[in-house]
Amino acid sequence: MSSTPGQSVLIRVTNLTRTYKVGADRVHALRGINLEVKSNEFVAIMGQSGSGKSTLMNLLGCLDRADAGAYELNGINTTQMNTAQLAHVRNQQIGFVFQSFELLPRMNALKNVELPLIYSDIPFLRRRKMAVGALERVGLAERAHHKPNQLSGGEKQRVAVARALVGNPSLLLADEPTGNLDSKTSEGIMLLFERLYEEGQTIIMVTHEADIAAHARRVVCMKDGQIYSDQPTQKNPTGYAVPSPVAKEHRP
Repeated sequence: MSSTPGQSVLIRVTNLTRTYKVGADRVHALRGINLEVKSNEFVAIMGQSGSGKSTLMNLLGCLDRADAGAYELNGINTTQMNTAQLAHVRNQQIGFVFQSFELLPRMNALKNVELPLIYSDIPFLRRRKMAVGALERVGLAERAHHKPNQLSGGEKQRVAVARALVGNPSLLLADEPTGNLDSKTSEGIMLLFERLYEEGQTIIMVTHEADIAAHARRVVCMKDGQIYSDQPTQKNPTGYAVPSPVAKEHRP
């Protein structure tokens, strides 16, 4: 991808490999991945089951470590970090949005959003103000005191997005964020993601749905643990479209 003036490199992945042992076999989940993502990009990662996209997402989210290669996030080399150091990077730099929302059922929306700040040194009143602001940002301030079972699927995902944003992370990682939503609700969530991107948020999203990936501005396609296509989405009168992955192959 060509660089845009003023954009800095937020993510730099170099020759990243990850192998799992499954019984007597070794599964090569990632085979020498090279990838750069600049600040304020909206990237979708696509691929069939077993392509390596979820493994890559776990590594980018500092939830797992590679066997070899390097991963730099915002200038921080995470490669040799221990578990506590990786947890600190996650807390300071990354917001997560999951397919299943992962909200605590006994807490209302406001307290769910505030949760990532609980173990910080931020005073209570400031934490509460930040949580309210995050809910306002996703258009859900009026539902702050509702518990998850009082919210629709789309509202639950908006609460999850607000929780991911509350600490002002450098990177928002979304793993199949519309997987549990109907098509109309999915469109609303993706329009929210587009607005966040336009406000300056860097977003990396894993999806297997081309119409969801089309909301991103760049699509990375994976197969057999490798990137085989890395292209911008293309604007047309009806919106963005995912280009054919065979049109331009990725060269490490």
